[in-house]
Amino acid sequence: MRNVFFVGDELVAGHGDPKALGWAGRVVARTLPVGPDLRFHTLAVPGESTGELASRWDDEALRRRGSSEEATGPDHVVFAIGRHDVARKVSPTMTRLHLANTLDRASALGMKAMVVGPPPVAVEDRRALGEYAALCEEAAARRDVPYVDMYGPLVRHDQWATDMDTGGGALPLQAGYGLMAWLVLHSQWHSWLGLPEQD
Repeated sequence: MRNVFFVGDELVAGHGDPKALGWAGRVVARTLPVGPDLRFHTLAVPGESTGELASRWDDEALRRRGSSEEATGPDHVVFAIGRHDVARKVSPTMTRLHLANTLDRASALGMKAMVVGPPPVAVEDRRALGEYAALCEEAAARRDVPYVDMYGPLVRHDQWATDMDTGGGALPLQAGYGLMAWLVLHSQWHSWLGLPEQD
């Protein structure tokens, strides 16, 4: 078996989704048929900053890793970065440090990492969130880690805006989570996992 860990905030947990799948559940449902040796784990903490994520994710993942005899390849970890550094006014310098430490730790543990950036949410300043998303992308690029841009494709997407407005501006609903899942599935997702590309 190979483990895939989704680490992030309430968006990884799928809060607000009437189907209770979120984007991660939708991605898993589409991936399992072509990746039967994959075992998925959701490690979500609502309201989490990058510093809090950096301090806890590895312990939680290692507890779920299983025995080395079961392993059929390297484990993978998806760091889905939420908006909470912006909400708490964490400095860009500290965000960069937390992301660098997180990605370095994953590498030291022999895990293949991917970063999913923050989507646009109405409850945060768009300009600040856009700059934060760019910072996340830069941190991933510095470590040569695949990055999924959620902000750029969704910031002017009508269906996303409607879904966010209906959900109160903080959480997407079913359509929004579907859009997020589509962006992940149509990134480097399959090649990153060593799976054949899907249509």
